[in-house]
Amino acid sequence: MKIVLAGAYGNLGSDIFRELIKEGHEVVALDMMQRDIGVTAGFEFIKVDVTDPKTLEGTCDGADTVITTVGLTKGSPVVSNYDIDYQGNLNLLNEAKKAGVKNFVYISVIKADSEKAKDVPMVHAKYLFEEELKKSGITYVIHRPTGYFYDIVKVFKPMVEKGEVTLLGKNPVHANVISTEDFAEFIVKHIEDENKTYSIGGKETYSYEQIAKMCFEAAGKDPVIKTAPPMIFSILAFVNKLKRNGKDAIIKFSKWTLSNDMVGDTVYGDMSFAEYIKESFKK
Repeated sequence: MKIVLAGAYGNLGSDIFRELIKEGHEVVALDMMQRDIGVTAGFEFIKVDVTDPKTLEGTCDGADTVITTVGLTKGSPVVSNYDIDYQGNLNLLNEAKKAGVKNFVYISVIKADSEKAKDVPMVHAKYLFEEELKKSGITYVIHRPTGYFYDIVKVFKPMVEKGEVTLLGKNPVHANVISTEDFAEFIVKHIEDENKTYSIGGKETYSYEQIAKMCFEAAGKDPVIKTAPPMIFSILAFVNKLKRNGKDAIIKFSKWTLSNDMVGDTVYGDMSFAEYIKESFKK
């Protein structure tokens, strides 16, 4: 099967890339830059900018399926989530339709359709694209992951190293995050599903307090865990919005994920988050 993979060299994209090659698919890898991920054959790389439809012309010709992981994950004063997550993916969808692609697979985020997420650009932009995909006429699969192992450790590790973790609110918040390797396997296995939406997470569900304690234990430190009112993040987001540095979207997303349960009802994978935490603090 010929598959176009957009965002092929990102963290999740590279795992999907390797899984596709392992399963014998022909891959057209789209991204802004190429890097060494250990794949040497069975693919074609095309440099694209999803905000510029001209760079996407012809990329989907002859393809059976398009998979896109494209999304803005950093603060930017130049582009927004609506430019990338929504319009960028819409540009790709339009190209796929023009080329007669049969299947389109989109990586969204859990609870993208939540009312609470309408003020969170990193989530709301994905929801808007989901809606465009559903009415496009192309057979689709939408994956809404709960979060990834590396993202959670990336948030907690610096706080643990400083000796103190701050959580939002007093009520316990839970998540069953998934490894990108397990998630990539699930995506490829379900590549030909018809008009499905999966809210997917890993096999272990923990509260953020439990995660913090596991991180402290892995670091060999006594746990120091404090709580702060979510309003603090709202103030930080407002200040950064005035600065127009793009960081307000990241802060709103952090507040949203740390304040709401992120537990997927589709559970998949063998990798242990608890073991991942232990290994992460050995490095």
